[in-house]
Amino acid sequence: MSRRVVRQSKFRHVFGQAAKADQAYEDIRVSKVTWDSSFCAVNPKFLAIIVEAGGGGAFIVLPLAKTGRVDKNYPLVTGHTAPVLDIDWCPHNDNVIASASDDTTIMVWQIPDYTPVRNITEPIITLEGHSKRVGILSWHPTARNVLLSAGGDNVIIVWNVGTGEVLLSLDDMHPDVIHSVCWNTNGSLLATTCKDKTLRIIDPRKGQVVAERARPHEGARPLRAVFTTDGKLLSTGFSRMSERQLALWDPNNFEEPVALQEMDTSNGVLLPFYDPDSSIVYLCGKGDSSIRYFEITEEPPFVHYLNTFSSKEPQRGMGFMPKRGLDVSKCEIARFYKLHERKCEPIVMTVPRKSDLFQDDLYPDTPGPEPALEAEEWLSGQDADPVLISLRDGYVPPKHRELRVTKRNILDVRPPSGPRRSQSASDAPLSQHTLETLLEEIKALREQVQAQEQRITSLENMLCELVDGTD
Repeated sequence: MSRRVVRQSKFRHVFGQAAKADQAYEDIRVSKVTWDSSFCAVNPKFLAIIVEAGGGGAFIVLPLAKTGRVDKNYPLVTGHTAPVLDIDWCPHNDNVIASASDDTTIMVWQIPDYTPVRNITEPIITLEGHSKRVGILSWHPTARNVLLSAGGDNVIIVWNVGTGEVLLSLDDMHPDVIHSVCWNTNGSLLATTCKDKTLRIIDPRKGQVVAERARPHEGARPLRAVFTTDGKLLSTGFSRMSERQLALWDPNNFEEPVALQEMDTSNGVLLPFYDPDSSIVYLCGKGDSSIRYFEITEEPPFVHYLNTFSSKEPQRGMGFMPKRGLDVSKCEIARFYKLHERKCEPIVMTVPRKSDLFQDDLYPDTPGPEPALEAEEWLSGQDADPVLISLRDGYVPPKHRELRVTKRNILDVRPPSGPRRSQSASDAPLSQHTLETLLEEIKALREQVQAQEQRITSLENMLCELVDGTD
């Protein structure tokens, strides 16, 4: 009798577990907008969720530690005049988040480390360049302050958030609505999917499509695509019979997929979340109550099904924590933030290990918060891999760093004289807006303190009366 050889993999027994009830975020009115974004963004400091809001668009930002029931008056980030469709945290500054909206604008926000007293209504900068709604945002993985947006006008714009300028505009590449955009590891290429059922690889600085594949999946429903670490592409889509599929592609040979996995028949678009450190892709379908995960390897069949995490409630959206936000002492290799109708529930993916020591093989060095390039260097043609950090001693997020926007005078095109010196946030003059905000916060806190002191005085008086009465 021939014995079946079981494939060796340290991720074969990865299991998912929902957090305990007291670790969830309750009473959040998650947005009901019909848009295929994840509605949730998370980093080692904050959890951001797009919420229902009257008279415009809003999202809520909670410190990760603020679990439990969220006060219905908790301050929101409100500035858009129509629903927010996508949000994305800056990978190089945990206090900066971008939001895209149906109102055609992108806003970039500075989130303070303390809990604000009232709604945050003033973005650091508003980026205006799209003529229709903006539904996709993605920060550049290695260059500082470079943000990509894709709109219903079928245009992709790459911005320098530090100056508010358009770096690149790709306006003749997509004949129809763009469904997804993804940077590769060093940010030199983009992978896009479009309603015309074509998967494209684009060099944004040359403004060229360098490879494309028509109908990578035969079905009519939207496609998604992400780059793997070695430059291959993972795409999710539908077969002609509406079966959901996961395919692995080599851009150098786009004729046939390297691997193709068929799953089930369902309408939900599969959102792929790829972890470059473990080479695992997690598939979360909107409206599904499960997360499937697969390991991508060098040897056939290349895409290996690992397992499925199932729960009772369907997911409205999903946030995916960067590797530096995980608990390495518990062998946690991924953490999701699953949106329900009225709450957000963390789901932890763990590799079972008996040892409490740091597991080098599970945690290779991972991208840290330092950018490898400035926006101008990237635009001039330079590429650099992410600056990596070790997670051996855990990761402590750096203190609040303010993003400063320096709008250039377009009338003055003379080059700056003298040596270029980058001004740090500490020696930069505080803007009038910042001073007014600080004064408002101080005034509000003083009022709170006065109210507390009055309350203490009245309680002390009541106590004295009670003591006198008992005598």
